[in-house]
Amino acid sequence: MDNSQQDEQDDLQKYLEEKARQEQESEQEKKEEQEPEPLSAYDACVLKESAKIHDLIAEAQKRPKDD
Repeated sequence: MDNSQQDEQDDLQKYLEEKARQEQESEQEKKEEQEPEPLSAYDACVLKESAKIHDLIAEAQKRPKDD
């Protein structure tokens, strides 16, 4: 094998290693985006109270109105 073939092989090897590294980073970023962040106690409380309010509104809308 002469120098030009060796250089081509080295370049190809470097390219493939860089490509694999980029794909691995891309996969890691996708995983991080998909994982939801844990809710703070405040956010959990707000969501819980909001759900209660929505339930009360739905229940009130079901009842017949007294005129």
